[in-house]
Amino acid sequence: MSDSLLQPSPAVTFGDRLRNLPQYLLPQRLLTRLTYRLARARSPWLKGALTRGFIRHFQVDLNEALEPDARAYPHFNAFFTRALKPGARPLVAGESVVCCPVDGAISQIGFAEADTLLQAKGRYFSLTALLGGDVERARPFQGGAFATLYLSPRDYHRIHMPSGGTLREMVHVPGKLFSVSPLTTRVVPGLFARNERVAALFETPLGPMALVLVGAINVASIETVWAGEITPPLGSSIRRWTYPSSGAGAATLAKGEEMGRFNMGSTVILLFGAERVRWESGIQAGATVRMGQRLGQSVASSG
Repeated sequence: MSDSLLQPSPAVTFGDRLRNLPQYLLPQRLLTRLTYRLARARSPWLKGALTRGFIRHFQVDLNEALEPDARAYPHFNAFFTRALKPGARPLVAGESVVCCPVDGAISQIGFAEADTLLQAKGRYFSLTALLGGDVERARPFQGGAFATLYLSPRDYHRIHMPSGGTLREMVHVPGKLFSVSPLTTRVVPGLFARNERVAALFETPLGPMALVLVGAINVASIETVWAGEITPPLGSSIRRWTYPSSGAGAATLAKGEEMGRFNMGSTVILLFGAERVRWESGIQAGATVRMGQRLGQSVASSG
């Protein structure tokens, strides 16, 4: 990445930097480990207090939940990652259509400039760095479509497949645990390529696809349906798993099927190969989205 892309963003004010300063001072890993334990505490009074306070503060609507009784969850994390009732998120039909993998908000959406992705106004980061520093792993996505989706604490926190696909590789990249709030996204250079993350790479009818699950402070665990909990441990070295296309050990998931979840909230970055996917024109940065809605479609089918 050129030095010009690493210059301070013109959109960042002194006040922004001052408000974000504690991000560099907090013991990120210690706080995250404590959150992990607290969120899984089974003490009735503690998990009840956490759940009630969360519902009240974030005005959570439990009518969509498969289990609408907040007292029925064994601990706060089970409540936070609660399943929804069947049909609560209608799935857009069509093999050539991309559905949104999560509830949340569009942080950025567009197309990579070679190996460079837009993080925020005047702020960029490297696709290769995002995927663990492997040039060959990143090459199929250079110049391709990307969407960065931010999940707020009140959102549904299970992650679903935007297209049916066969898992080919998973990579856990250790890193920092900065917040992924809109403020931090504007202020911290290369945020998504610095934070802890898990990248899952698939082969799909739309070509290569990657879902990058970005950790953050207090995001005490990232898990997938095929491997379970990937973090913790947070680790200090890159871990890589490969998967066969068929037979024992293969993992093929249908469009809309759950692929993972954040145990506490964060960000998902969705990647497609060059000239494979065209985003819907009405979906722009800042838009609120829901899992299952139409995000785009294949270039071939859109004429």
